[in-house]
Amino acid sequence: MKFPPASLLVSLLVWMAQEPAHGEVRLPAVLGSHSVLQQGMPLPIWGWADPGEKVLVHLDEQNVPAQADAKGAWRVTLKPLHADGKTHQLTVTGKNTVISDDLLIGEVWLGSGQSNMAYGLGKDAETLAAGAPLIRFLQVPQNLSRTPAKDVQAEWKPLTVETGAGFSAVLAHFGKRLNEELKVPIGLINSSRGSTAIEQFMPPPAPGPLYNGSVGPLAPVAIRGLLWYQGEANVQMGHGAAYYEKLKTMIEGWRRVWGADFPVYLVQLAPLANYAPDTLPPVWEARMAALKLPKVGLVSTIDLAGNMRSIHPSNKKDVGLRLALWALARDYGRKDIAYASPFYKAMAVEGKSIRLTFTHTAGGLKSKDGKPLSEFEIAGADGVFVPAEAAVEKETIVVHSAEVPSPCMVRFAWSNAPTPNLVNAAGLPAMPFHTDHWTGGTGE
Repeated sequence: MKFPPASLLVSLLVWMAQEPAHGEVRLPAVLGSHSVLQQGMPLPIWGWADPGEKVLVHLDEQNVPAQADAKGAWRVTLKPLHADGKTHQLTVTGKNTVISDDLLIGEVWLGSGQSNMAYGLGKDAETLAAGAPLIRFLQVPQNLSRTPAKDVQAEWKPLTVETGAGFSAVLAHFGKRLNEELKVPIGLINSSRGSTAIEQFMPPPAPGPLYNGSVGPLAPVAIRGLLWYQGEANVQMGHGAAYYEKLKTMIEGWRRVWGADFPVYLVQLAPLANYAPDTLPPVWEARMAALKLPKVGLVSTIDLAGNMRSIHPSNKKDVGLRLALWALARDYGRKDIAYASPFYKAMAVEGKSIRLTFTHTAGGLKSKDGKPLSEFEIAGADGVFVPAEAAVEKETIVVHSAEVPSPCMVRFAWSNAPTPNLVNAAGLPAMPFHTDHWTGGTGE
C-alpha cells in the first residue's frame, strides 16, 4: 500500500486545522491511474465532491486547495511539468483520499472521427506494441447522450499485444512515431464512432449526442492537439461545400470548450467508387478550406485507397505516419522534415497552356511511377473538361490539350475514384483540386 508523501501530510495538517472535510471526492477517468499528463502546459485538474466541500490537490511539490461549488464540481490548475522518465502520483484529499498512481509526463493527443479512426490495429499490435513501451491509451466508450455527461467509463492502459488489437491503428502508428522521435511517453485518447456524421460531435450551444457522451467529459484535460478522421457519412448525406462550416464550427467550439488553441490535423478522405457521382470532391475542397483556420493541417490518403469499393482502406500505418510528420514539423520544431503534400497555389495562362504552382513541393515534383502524369483535365470558357497532358517543369506543372486552344481552368484528380501519380520530392501525393473559383487552402 502506498502512503501520501510527507510534504502532502504537512499540508493536510495545516489545511484540516482550518475546516474538516466532509464529502466524497472523485476524479474523472481521463485523470485516472496510468494516465499520461501533457508536459509543458498548465494542468487542469478537476473532479467532484459534496457541494461546498474543500479538497487538496497534490502532485509532486504542488499542493493546491479547492472548494466544490453548489453542484459539487471543483477545479484547480497546476503548474507545467516536464517529461522526466519517472512515474508520478496525483492525490486529492477531502473526506476520502483519491490517488491516481503510475502517471507519466509526456505528450497527449486526442483522436476522433468515425470508423476509419476507430479501425483497430488487429494483428499489427504484435509488432507495433513490442517497440512501444512508453505509449498508453484511453479508449472512450461510444456513448450517445441527450444531456452532457460528467465522465466516461474508461481506464488508461499501456499499449501491449494484449491490449492494443482493438485500439485505433491511426493513433497507434502516430504515437509510435512520436515516441521514437521525441523519446518521451505518449498518451493517446480515442473518442470515435463509426457511421457518424460531424453533427454528432458538435459542441455547445447545440451539442450533439456523441459530444455530450464521449467528448465533452474529456475537457479540459491538457492535450497537445487533435487528430480528426471523419466525413464519409457527410459525403453520403450530400453535404459537399457545407462541410466546411460544420468543420469550422466544431474546431472553434472544441477549442473554446478546452480553453486552448490546440492544433488540429485532418485526414483527407480516400477515393471511393461507391459514393454517388461527384459527391466526394466537394467535401475534399471543404476540408482544404479548413486550412485557412489557424493551426490546421491536412494529410492526403489519395494513394492509400487500395480497394476502391471499400470505405475502410486497410493502410492505416501511412495515415498515422503522415499525421506525425505534421506534428513533428509544426509542433516539435523538426525543420528538416518534408511534412505536407503539394497543395495547389496558383495558375497562369501561357498561350495554349496553363502553368500551375504549388506549395510543399519539397524541392521538386515528379511522377511516382515514372509514367506520364495522370488525372489532369483542362477546359476553356465553356467549362467542358477534357483529358490533358501535363509535364513537370522544375517545381511547376504545365498543362495543355490540343482540344482546348484557349484554356481557362484545370482540375486534378477531381472524381470519386481517381488514381493520380503526382508526388513531391518526398513522395507525398498531391492534393486534388480545381482552379475555377477555388476555395481551398494551400497548407502554408
